[in-house]
Amino acid sequence: MARKRKKLGDILVAWGVLDQKDVEKAVQYANSSHRRLGDALVEMNLVDEDQVTKAMATQFDLEYVDLDHSVVPPNALELMTEDLIRKHLVLPMGKENGRLKVIIHDPLDLDTMDLLRFRLNTELECALAPKSKIKRYIDTFFDQIDKSIDATMSSIDASIDASIDVDSLKAEDLDEDSAPVVKLINKIIDEAVKLRASDIHIEPMSDRVRVRYRIDGVCIERDSIPKQLQPIVIARYKIMSGMDIAERRLPQDGRIKKNVSGQDIDFRVSALPGYHGESMVLRILRPESVLVGIQALGFAQDDYQRFLKIIKRPNGIFLVTGPTGSGKTTTLYSALQVLNRPDKKIITAEDPVEYNFTGMNQCQVRSEIGLTFSAILRSMLRQAPNIILVGEIRDQEVADIAIQAALTGHLVFSTLHTNDSPSAITRLIDMGVKPFLVASAIQAIMAQRLVRVICKECRTVDPEPDPKQLKLLGFSESKLAGKKLYKGAGCKRCNNGGYRGRIGIFEMMLMNSEIRELAFTRAPTNKIRAAAIASGMRTLVEDGKLKTLEGITTINEVSRHAQVEGLTSD
Repeated sequence: MARKRKKLGDILVAWGVLDQKDVEKAVQYANSSHRRLGDALVEMNLVDEDQVTKAMATQFDLEYVDLDHSVVPPNALELMTEDLIRKHLVLPMGKENGRLKVIIHDPLDLDTMDLLRFRLNTELECALAPKSKIKRYIDTFFDQIDKSIDATMSSIDASIDASIDVDSLKAEDLDEDSAPVVKLINKIIDEAVKLRASDIHIEPMSDRVRVRYRIDGVCIERDSIPKQLQPIVIARYKIMSGMDIAERRLPQDGRIKKNVSGQDIDFRVSALPGYHGESMVLRILRPESVLVGIQALGFAQDDYQRFLKIIKRPNGIFLVTGPTGSGKTTTLYSALQVLNRPDKKIITAEDPVEYNFTGMNQCQVRSEIGLTFSAILRSMLRQAPNIILVGEIRDQEVADIAIQAALTGHLVFSTLHTNDSPSAITRLIDMGVKPFLVASAIQAIMAQRLVRVICKECRTVDPEPDPKQLKLLGFSESKLAGKKLYKGAGCKRCNNGGYRGRIGIFEMMLMNSEIRELAFTRAPTNKIRAAAIASGMRTLVEDGKLKTLEGITTINEVSRHAQVEGLTSD
């Protein structure tokens, strides 16, 4: 009789890593978000990836490999092709007794193991390692992109004629192998993806073409491209994204779909005419970036429970506010993923549709043919949806229709550009929406920002926090008594920046009778804010301060995005 396999939660409880209550919470979250228990535990910061992988190794009676201290023989990596290694995130360790020993991260991924047996015509002996460490090991071993970009740059003939006639260029003139400059363009894209960039900026200047990557919200400059290559670089990106290479006077938009390291990635491309030529921006769209799960967004436990309660209401409007790039879309998509069930009809109106999701009806705004937010909203209400997502409330017409939808039994999600939660009410009334409609339709408003996370590999205590930054956040000596603040020292994993990844800080305002009354009487923002704080709202600053005391981020990061009212930097 086969031995009964232990449960993952029971193993971690037996090791003293978790208690039973933590396991029950994680099981509940895993069931509601359709995740595995191990992923849920990591997302909820109850255990780290190493501990989960070790427990899985025990559960499935497999060897655990510590890739921080183990070396995979370079000749063993030759047993599989690079694309197979990258696509399935596996590491061959060598052959013994006719079996290939291979490091995997998911012992339940039987399809991948069957595929490897078929492709390699051999039996497998599996060992386990954390997914992130396998990926890092593969990147370290295979990726020499920095060097290859520099080598390609040095191989390009700097004497290329500066008067290239872009009008005469055709797609076939710029195929994949036609010139070193085309290889350079592809390698820039590959490097940006490898470095976790969200955007690639190609910016013509008077004497050069500047290349910058936006990583964790901060622009980092790469080596410049020679000015004489500007026409062919811009033309190549236009061809890849389906733009008109002859049109250089008007802005254009396009999309690129490219396979990078075995993963299909979409790029949203924008061209904008400027004084020194057209500027190009490639937004890198990774589907996994909006499928991180609600718990991984960075909510404190009380805000997390409030958030779940709000999004499961049958009707009303839930607004997410913040500047461009503050993670509003990710938050709303995470909410929709929880609600995306066969018994719910979800329709979205977006400009543009960046990510495609199974089970949702997504509509693309096309103003040039009259398909505006308001036109889509009117039509979608005739489709009898349960849940509606409006990409952004930009004017009174859209706001009025969204509010009417909420009052007629629909749950409406949308975004608004305001600095904090209370000012969203004032903004809607300023648009021309009647105060009594604002007061009755809105269920909650949440402001958010993204702050960089201290790199876990090089995190260290900050012995002398900047007193000016402490003042900006309103930190008192009593609050800091006996507590530590942290910073990143800089290491190879975070490119010596001290940060790796980002997390949200939130300000969630639930509407109650007092706030509704203030909205109805057109009260100023400061009175609405005072009432919200009195009813338990944690401000952006307070949420940021909690995350600094937990060692997640730094006071510098929080003060960049949120400051105590009335205090400003010199």
